[in-house]
Amino acid sequence: MPGISRKTTIALAASASIALLATACTGRPDSGASDDASKETTVTFWHAWSAPSEVKAVKDLVAGFEKAHPNIHVHVVGNMTDDKMNQALRTGGAKAPDVISSFTTNSVGKFCSSGALVDLDPFFEKSGIDPRKTFPKAMNEYTRFEGNRCAVPLLGDAYGLYYNKTAFKKAGITAPPKTWSEFERDAEKLTIPQGDTYKQLGFMPNYHGWETTTEHYLGQFSPTYFDKDGKSNVAKDPAFEAAFKLQKKLVDALGGYRKLETYRSGLGDEWGPKHPFHTGQVAMQLDGEWRLGMALDAKPKFDIGVAPLPVPDDQADQYGKGYITGTIAGIAATSKEQNAAWELVKYMTTNTDAVVNFSNAIHNVPSTLAALKSPKLTYDPRFKTFLEIAANPDSTTAPASVNGGVYLTTIQQFGYDYESGKATDLKAGLKKTAAQIDTDIAQAK
Repeated sequence: MPGISRKTTIALAASASIALLATACTGRPDSGASDDASKETTVTFWHAWSAPSEVKAVKDLVAGFEKAHPNIHVHVVGNMTDDKMNQALRTGGAKAPDVISSFTTNSVGKFCSSGALVDLDPFFEKSGIDPRKTFPKAMNEYTRFEGNRCAVPLLGDAYGLYYNKTAFKKAGITAPPKTWSEFERDAEKLTIPQGDTYKQLGFMPNYHGWETTTEHYLGQFSPTYFDKDGKSNVAKDPAFEAAFKLQKKLVDALGGYRKLETYRSGLGDEWGPKHPFHTGQVAMQLDGEWRLGMALDAKPKFDIGVAPLPVPDDQADQYGKGYITGTIAGIAATSKEQNAAWELVKYMTTNTDAVVNFSNAIHNVPSTLAALKSPKLTYDPRFKTFLEIAANPDSTTAPASVNGGVYLTTIQQFGYDYESGKATDLKAGLKKTAAQIDTDIAQAK
């Protein structure tokens, strides 16, 4: 199921808007945690889901909680943007949320550093729950910042490779590619030119090509974004140079930036039924788990295959990993009902049946190790690929930063310049990008 969080532009805009919290130290992590959760009380829960099926799924999730905790009532407010959440977390008040759920993992660093959300480690410890044994490794990483666990995973997204099995057969390709060199060969084999354009494109490598962002490519290279001192590692870790070179090589091999952009401009919208993978105009697609349902709903004229994304040739033993992100939940520091709020957060995010039922309804990846293995999960057999990617300890994510996802925007912008030929010196460009990232972070502190 796609949500607005899956749109890169929305996520990056949200990471900018979260800057409102920079001057809003809303309270100590333990402030307001003196309420008695066994007494009759009401907590307010704000979330971002808006589609009717999603809203019903949240309603059912909350109903399960209220049945298990009849003394705690939940006032649910849906379709809330990060802007509205940020404002409410800053100001508090009677109508402000006690619990929030955001689509934007990029905001975790700002939530944690500003004190807008409480540190949940004391709550986990009090409940006897070890997050390291409860959540997949990557999800554990994107809900913490500088030792503060101010968020917790609430379902996730895993990225993999969709491929047109019918086109593969016609091209004589018997299995999905496991390494990037295999991927490049397959993408060229699957590309069918037609005059100045394409009858079929093997893969759209450009960074504007829907989910083919710099961070999703980089996820397969397992980069270290920051060094031990918090400085950008973009110019030092060879993973970055390798990833940029790979993407540029794909762009050049498949026709060049201008030809690809001209073709892309005439293709369908990412979220509509005319998505070019659905129509067969593109034979392979980097995408998240929600794409499977959307593609099947479009009733394509070919068989859909799903596999992990390829890995660098020198990391072939890590095939099966992928990029992980997802929805987060947290408790407002301004809340006067933090213990009751914790009961809701704990139920939504660690109760195996609750997580499984929510995953079945929303069609996102479960966010606990136990739920990922639950026999109660219902899914198309191909969805299992994303469950395995989520559970894979080699899977990666983008780390939290004090200024949200600004550093990802900076890397992405360099990607646009490099793939288009505006920037030609890769090493110099990465050094300049790293310097800009360090400057932005220093200004945000």
